[in-house]
Amino acid sequence: MSLNYRKLERVVKGYANHSRLRIMDLLKKEPELSVDEIADKLGAGYMNTSDHLRRLAVAGLVLKRNDGSNVRHKLTRRADNILEFCKRLE
Repeated sequence: MSLNYRKLERVVKGYANHSRLRIMDLLKKEPELSVDEIADKLGAGYMNTSDHLRRLAVAGLVLKRNDGSNVRHKLTRRADNILEFCKRLE
């Protein structure tokens, strides 16, 4: 089986940022949070948090679910694996 390097690059770039890693760690502990809730808990701006979540979703690391006027976010299994990998690097 051949490794798709472009797809792998998209995934790595998706989490290669300290803010995105913090968001992933928060969603691991508290899934189904909205952008507002994530921004509030991390002391970050709404637009910045929203952009990070978009990048995580493009990389296949976050799933989005509509909930009325909110969008809820949770990690994919790939994101769980990446968090475990990153923790081993410490």
